[in-house]
Amino acid sequence: MLDFIYAKLSSRQFVLGALVAITTMATIITVVMPLIEPDTLGKRMKAVATERERIRARERERLIADKSKRNLRQEPKAYMKQIVERFSLSSWLGTDQAKAQMAMAGFRGPQAEVAFLFFRLVAPTLTFGICIFYLFAISPFELSLALKMAITIMAAYLGLKAPELYIKNTITKRQLSIGRAFPDALDLLLICVESGMSAEHAFRKVAQEIGIQSVPLAEELALATAELSFLPDRRLAFENLGIRTGLDSVKQIAAVLIQAERYGTPLGAALRTVAQESRSNRMLIAEKKAAALPPKLTVPMIVFFLPVLFAIIMTPAIIQLVHAMSN
Repeated sequence: MLDFIYAKLSSRQFVLGALVAITTMATIITVVMPLIEPDTLGKRMKAVATERERIRARERERLIADKSKRNLRQEPKAYMKQIVERFSLSSWLGTDQAKAQMAMAGFRGPQAEVAFLFFRLVAPTLTFGICIFYLFAISPFELSLALKMAITIMAAYLGLKAPELYIKNTITKRQLSIGRAFPDALDLLLICVESGMSAEHAFRKVAQEIGIQSVPLAEELALATAELSFLPDRRLAFENLGIRTGLDSVKQIAAVLIQAERYGTPLGAALRTVAQESRSNRMLIAEKKAAALPPKLTVPMIVFFLPVLFAIIMTPAIIQLVHAMSN
C-alpha cells in the first residue's frame, strides 16, 4: 500500500498536476483577494473628508454662537456712519496703513474703520474748540494773538494724531502680550503636531490653552483656525496670521507652515528649531532690559538716595560739633 502511494506521489503526472493546481489557486487568490479585501485607504480618506467637513460645520456654529466671536466684527453705529458718509471721510482721512494697523490692534470689521474716521474728525475739532475757548475766554495769561493761534493749531494737530497714537499704543501692548506667550504656544503646537494632530486641531487646542497667558494670541490662533476651515488656500490663513500680529517670530512660523504645506517638509523639526530661537530671543530681550537697568537707576540714586545717605552720615557729626562748640 505504501509503495503504491509512493509511486503515485512520485509519478510525473501527479507532480505536474499538483503544480498546475497550485499555480491555478495562486492565480485565483491573486485576482480575487483585492476584490474581497476592504478598501482601507478609501475608507480612511473618506473619514478624513468627513472629519474635515465636521470641523468646518463646528467652526461655523462656534463663530455664530459665541458672543466673543461676534464682537470681533460689529456693525458701525448709525450716527458715526452718517457723519463718515456725509463728509466722505474715507477718501481724505482713511489710509491703507491705518487699516492694517487697526487689524494689528485687534479692531476688525466696518465698525473699526468708521470709528477711526469719526474720531479723526471729532478729536481735532474738539481740541481746537476747547483750546480757542480757554485761550480767548478764560485764560489768565496775557499771550499774543500769534502765539494763541499757534497753540490752537498745535492742539488741533495733536487731536488729529491722537487716534493714531492710541492705535499704536494698543499695537505695542498687544504685540508685547503675544511675544511673551508665543514661545510657550510654539512648544504646545510642537507637542500637538508630533502627536499626530492636523494644523486645525493643533491651532484650536493651543488657542484654548494659551488664552490664560495671552488673550490676543488665543484670539489670533482662533481666527487662523477659522480661516483654515473657510479659505480655499490654506497659505492665505498662515500669511494673514503673520500680517495681523506684525511680529517677526510669528511671520517666521507662518513661513515654516507654508513651506511644510507646499513641499511636505517635516514640520516637527522646523517647529522645534523656531521654538528654540523664539525662546532664545525672549531671553536676549530680558537680558538686554536687565543690562539697561543700571544706567537708568543712576539719576534716581543721585537724586533720592545720596542726599538721604549724606544726611544720615553727616547728622551725628554735626550734632557732636554743635555740642562741642556750645561747651
